[in-house]
This record gives sequence, C-alpha cells and structure tokens, in this order.
Amino acid sequence: MASKNEAKDVLKRFAIEVPSWAYGNSGTRFKVFSSAGVPRDPFEKIADAAQVHKFTGAAPTVAMHIPWDRVSDYKELAKYANDLGVKLGTVNSNTFQDNDYKYGSVCHPDAKVRQKAVDHLFECVDIMDETGAQDIKLWFADGTNYPGQDDLRGRQERLAQSLRKLYERLGANQRMLLEYKFFEPAFYSTDVPDWGTSYVHCLELGPKASVCVDTGHHAPGTNIEYIVAFLLMKKRLGAFDFNSRFYADDDLIVGAADPFQLFRIMHEVNQGGGFAKDTTVSYVLDQCHNIEDKIPGQIRSITNVQEAVAKALLVDAIALKKAQTDCDVLMGNDILMDAYNTDVRQLLGEVRTEQGLDPDPKAAFGRSGYMEKIAIDRVGGAQAGWGA
Repeated sequence: MASKNEAKDVLKRFAIEVPSWAYGNSGTRFKVFSSAGVPRDPFEKIADAAQVHKFTGAAPTVAMHIPWDRVSDYKELAKYANDLGVKLGTVNSNTFQDNDYKYGSVCHPDAKVRQKAVDHLFECVDIMDETGAQDIKLWFADGTNYPGQDDLRGRQERLAQSLRKLYERLGANQRMLLEYKFFEPAFYSTDVPDWGTSYVHCLELGPKASVCVDTGHHAPGTNIEYIVAFLLMKKRLGAFDFNSRFYADDDLIVGAADPFQLFRIMHEVNQGGGFAKDTTVSYVLDQCHNIEDKIPGQIRSITNVQEAVAKALLVDAIALKKAQTDCDVLMGNDILMDAYNTDVRQLLGEVRTEQGLDPDPKAAFGRSGYMEKIAIDRVGGAQAGWGA
C-alpha cells in the first residue's frame, strides 16, 4: 500500500492524453448532433483541450487524427499548443474513410491500395518528425463480411508486410501502437481482432512495436485486466485507449459502465509497474461525447481515471500477497474491495489544491464562462466532426 504522500506523488505526475476528436460533433450511425461552440479547425480543438489541462492539471498532451487534423504547418500548430500549455501527442492514422479502402487498406488484395495506405502511415510519421510526437497509433477497419470473400492467411501476410514497411520508417525514439477490435465494421472476420493477434505482430516486428488496449474493444465478459497483466509482464503494453461501453463499442465516458472494472485494470497496472516514473505505458482517452458537452465530458473522464488510480494505490499489496500465498480466497477479495470502496475524493482534492487547482475541476470549469464564450465566438464556418 502506498503511503498518502507516495500516492499523492503518483497522482501528481499521472498524465492522460486527450483526443482532439472528442471536441467535435459526434453521434451514432443514425444522427450526429451539433452543439454550440464546437471547434471548426484543429487550432480550436487544441484550445478546448488546453482548458481540460488547465482545470485538471493532468492532460498535458493532445492526440491528433490525420487527416481530420491536417494543417499546412504542423510546427505552427505545435507552437500554438505550447503557448496554451499543452503539447501535441500521439498521431492517429486513418485508413477507413476512403473509398479505395472498401475491401481493406493494409490488407487489401490490390498492392496499389496497400501502398496508398502505407504512404498515409508514412505521412503520419512525417508529422511526428515535425511535432516531436513519439507514437503512431494504428487501428485498421480491415476485414471481410462473408466466408470466402478473401483468404484469411493471405490478409495476415499482407498486414505483416505493410507493418514491416512502417516499422522500418520509424525513428530511433518512435513507436507504433497496434490497436485491436474484435468486430465492426467487418462482420465475418477482422484482421486485427484481439490482443493476441496484435501481440504476435508486435513481437515479430521488434521492440518499437507495442499493443494498444482500447477498453471498449472486447466481447462482453472479457477479463481485460488479465490482458493488461500479461502485456505488462511481457513489456508489450504500449498504451491504453480509455472509454466505456454497455453493449458494443460505445465510446462512453470511461468508468461510466463499470467503474469496478476500471479499478481492477488500474490495480494490475500498479502491480506491473505502470505507474513508475520511467513507465513507457501511455494513457489516452478515446471517446466521443454525443449528447453531453465535450469539455466537461473530458474532465469527468479524467477524474474517473484518477479515482481508479488512487484506489489502486491504496491496495495493501503485502497483505494481498499473503492472502494469495495462503490461498485465503475471501481475504484476498476483501483487500481489493476495501480499497475499491474507499472514498478518495478528498485525497484527490488535496492533490489538486497542492497543485494550485480547484478541488472540483468540472465545477470550476463551469464557472469559468468558457462554454458561453465559445458559443458566441464560434459562429459560422463548418463545425468539426467525424471526418473533419
């Protein structure tokens, strides 16, 4: 169990990257809802993200999505971010919104289409070179809808070849993070459907390739904390994409559906050294706010993760180890439940006060008047959303 001061130290340095796309309009396949004050370009997205960091002190970087966040001068965008107190972070590729990718991108049967997708990944690395970002995150919608549509093994071979090209383009201090998703939009087979597929490809590529675990990309009942524990043990957990789901990949506020699961995951992260000063694990939000306000939604997500981290730090590791060694089933469960049931809001309030922040970030942001200001200022032009 961490002491109070040790827990505070971890919480003060614990950082969560926010996604630029969370500030745009989003919705379901039926309707995308618009909101007043939504950003119209990447600069306004960065400005909103900077507000989240201003009030939480825990969101110093902003993930980009290309081409949604494409600009003519990335150094200018990076400087703009720095002037607002944040930095540009992970570059997310997009190989799923082009007609050429109807039958796949890096796994497509046509070599020309595969090369087009790889060229886009190269563009993302070029942007990393300009902004100083270290990670490129890969999620592929590639798959098939019907048995016999394509050769399953052939698609894996094409995937491996495409990933190898990208891997060889990476700089010495850059990483590729391979995300997985067991279904959607492909209905029959998905080319990177699970953590095992991602893990094997990363192993074959080398140390600059790691797995990204999206907490919403699993079948119901999947033991995500086991996956996290295994990947930490094998030093291949590169990043989290935090969100929450009730039925499918709902991209809801993290911890909304199952805060106990989030705690269990954070406990395994703590056990595996994921909160150490030299950790290579990146923590990122990946969610959309369809009906709630964007900036408060991001703040709530961050505070939910912080609460899970704080509770994980309170687990009595020595007592837990003894209970496990003694095969004391109920005692081991009691120790975890005691930590989970602890109210850590006062502890987090103290941490924020010591950082010069308001103990209640969401309430403080609400009083700032920022939402009202951008609703007035951002009139005209096309609001950002899926695909922009």
